[in-house]
Amino acid sequence: MLLEVRDLHVEFHTREGVAKAVNGVNYSVAEGETLAVLGESGSGKSVTAQAIMGILDMPPGKIAGGEILFKDQDLLKLKPEERRRIRGQEMAMIFQDALSSLNPVLTVGQQLGEMFVVHRGMSRKDAKAKSVELMDRVRIPAAKERVNQYPHQFSGGMRQRIMIAMAMALEPSLIIADEPTTALDVTVQAQVMDLLAELQREYNMGLILITHDLGVVADVADKIAVMYAGRIVETAPVHEIYKAPAHPYTKGLLRSIPRLDQKGRELYAIKGLPPNLTRIPPGCAFNPRCPIARDVCRTDVPPLYEVDAGRRSACHFWKETLDAR
Repeated sequence: MLLEVRDLHVEFHTREGVAKAVNGVNYSVAEGETLAVLGESGSGKSVTAQAIMGILDMPPGKIAGGEILFKDQDLLKLKPEERRRIRGQEMAMIFQDALSSLNPVLTVGQQLGEMFVVHRGMSRKDAKAKSVELMDRVRIPAAKERVNQYPHQFSGGMRQRIMIAMAMALEPSLIIADEPTTALDVTVQAQVMDLLAELQREYNMGLILITHDLGVVADVADKIAVMYAGRIVETAPVHEIYKAPAHPYTKGLLRSIPRLDQKGRELYAIKGLPPNLTRIPPGCAFNPRCPIARDVCRTDVPPLYEVDAGRRSACHFWKETLDAR
């Protein structure tokens, strides 16, 4: 297995109390496999990714427990300089806001080339030539001329391609893409996702795709992990989860996707708001918003029940949810 996250806990110490952002997360990614991590804002998706990459702000953040095994090596036991060697070279991250992630006072060629200067010891001239190759690879037209331009001179879609080129520069084994299509129009979203899928096949990378848009992942993911209030509430192969969700939260997310056959109807929305992470409700965290919640849901935290091979649901009434499809 390329990556295994085992019982990961991440806390943030705030004035209001301890916010339990990640509450015992478990998931794995194999070489060449795509895992989509879904959930509303604040569910712990990005914090888990930052913990994996070793870029979590500590303090206020704190990894309170668990293991992150990358190629059978626990990243949490490594020294900071060892983590830095792995970051970029073995694993890389594509951030959701390309404009704020890129340095506005450096050309894109300087920023792409830095990877090769720092990690491969290349000269600036050779690194620039490599940057042009990368820009060609992610289909940025006139790469030789545009390598000397600044981030603000590129469109949103082209900036995201530069971020993908940066992540791919050293051919890492694992890429984490955090909302890579945010703020892009639908056609550009499709182009970016197609490019990611193509590069993944070419290099046989593992890919973690973080998103709240279920429409984006349907054609690219192999399996899905749904997060709520810092926990995984359902995992399943991608087509199984779309066909028949086994958790009321997943069911609500799927129902909220706009559909062509429901034109003119009011869009479905899950009632209520995600919980305050300093005051997570007892029992199942989703129970205040759940349409089938009962007394046991308000007292007992549901384990991840085995629904089928490779499929689990953290719902006491997963059978009822599955049968009600």
